[in-house]
Amino acid sequence: MIQLSTYDDNALTILLKKGDRDAFAEIYRRYWDKLYVFAYSHLRSESATEEMVQEVFFSLWKKKEQLDIELLSAYLATMTRHAVYKRLARVKRQTEVEANAALGLATQTNEIGTMDNRNLLDIIEKLSNLLPEKCRLVFIHNKLLDKSIEEVAATMQISVKTAEGHLTKALKIVRNKIGDMT
Repeated sequence: MIQLSTYDDNALTILLKKGDRDAFAEIYRRYWDKLYVFAYSHLRSESATEEMVQEVFFSLWKKKEQLDIELLSAYLATMTRHAVYKRLARVKRQTEVEANAALGLATQTNEIGTMDNRNLLDIIEKLSNLLPEKCRLVFIHNKLLDKSIEEVAATMQISVKTAEGHLTKALKIVRNKIGDMT
């Protein structure tokens, strides 16, 4: 058996083009570690690096008859560099797609939330229209306009106790009407 480890890269390349599996195995043995270190320095993932280097060697074997290699080490380094850049571009695109999808989902969720809020406000407005006038005003000022019960009483020129009574009555009516709706 011929010892291929003594062959130079040009001799191995000639044998590779002829389909010599042993020559391919020697090229693989010589360059696997070097290509792995280069690819890992960019990818920072063992599994992604191993997969990508395997793809480089698979491509080398698959295209062996069509190859025009002047310097094997430079050729393999270029193949690896292109594979790394291609993978990084794919990861970047995938990240952008995921980010856009997340943004779309957040926007859609926000729109649904806004729509739900509008629907809820419509329901509350309809229910408040069913309230007696003073109850309705206290309810609107306190719950929808976020004024304190003291501010509502002062605005309506009624006592705080009276404002509390109107609010209690309004809330009871609203709860009963909501209960009837569900």
